[in-house]
Amino acid sequence: MTQTAPQTEQADDRTSTVATRSQSYPALVWRRFRRSIPGMFGLTLVCLLLLSAIFAEFVAPMDPNEPTVSFAPPDHISFETKDGFTLWPVVYAIVETDQLDPVTYQPLMGPDLDHPRYLTFFAQGEPYRLMGLIPMSRHLVGLSDGQPLHLLGTDKLGRDILSRGVFGARLTLMISLVSITLITVIGTLLGITSGYIGGRFDMWFQRFVEIVLAFPQLPLYLTLTTLIPPTAPSPIFLSFVILVIVGLGWAQLSREVRSKTMAMARVDYVRAAVAVGASDGRIITRHILPNVLSHVIVSVTLGIPAIILLESFLGFLGFAVKPPLISWGLMLQDAQTFSVIGSYPWILSPVGFVLLAVFAFNALGDGLRDAIDPY
Repeated sequence: MTQTAPQTEQADDRTSTVATRSQSYPALVWRRFRRSIPGMFGLTLVCLLLLSAIFAEFVAPMDPNEPTVSFAPPDHISFETKDGFTLWPVVYAIVETDQLDPVTYQPLMGPDLDHPRYLTFFAQGEPYRLMGLIPMSRHLVGLSDGQPLHLLGTDKLGRDILSRGVFGARLTLMISLVSITLITVIGTLLGITSGYIGGRFDMWFQRFVEIVLAFPQLPLYLTLTTLIPPTAPSPIFLSFVILVIVGLGWAQLSREVRSKTMAMARVDYVRAAVAVGASDGRIITRHILPNVLSHVIVSVTLGIPAIILLESFLGFLGFAVKPPLISWGLMLQDAQTFSVIGSYPWILSPVGFVLLAVFAFNALGDGLRDAIDPY
């Protein structure tokens, strides 16, 4: 009997499903977050977008500024040739056929079935420097014969839209991430300070926040972005655009953080910290900020899509990014006329990049919100 008791106790420990060690708060958040299918899907898309932006030279099949054929339609991908079906994708260029449109009498376009080209991964292409350091000549996708690959067609200057979209993700995401970082730091610090100090400072500061929130943002964006001359260098122009976005975007987050801080300042353990003589800095950093941080994280993930849409809209109007830089909004300038959209509908492909990025960050933010605050 004395020998079987320890074995039974050991078996119970092995089969028990109850956690014997306490988990940290990030571990609990991750445990709830990974159960969210939309959240995990959004996290995967966000990671893919960031990786494609970082390694844009490798992901893009062509040089984004190399001209080829103006308004070339997207290449046709198929698993069928004249000889039958194939297990590897085949790419056909879209060319003019002998048939005419019965209404416009223009030659109809169709795949060139006489010249199949095989799609290859890690294809040999134009040399480049990965992240500006490592010399390489391999691209993620390409053609076996080394000919230009246009999976999404070309624009009016003959530049590959897919390659420009991949490079445009780098600049658009950079503007969004830098802007949301500055908005988060400024809005969080000012909101916590205003909510914790209170009194006359809080009253006058909130009047200033209300003035900032009362401005019509779109006309103000257009007005401020026209103050910088068009001949200014690109880094200065980008810095000014980011400062405009930050200057008009911090107020809303500051108001939200202030309300959270005022609620946390009345909690018992915060009052106990004040009673024992803890400094204001320690109370803010050790007691209030960690409890406000969950709301800030969700606001960040939900604020990035708004900045992406704003940059795309300003770029479409020509107020955000100037050539030779590439952004999704700048690419949409080619679709400003209905005749171009009707004749070359693939020119709207940058809209797909914007929709994908906005959906990814929104799904990620929704999953984080449910995981951080399950109630």
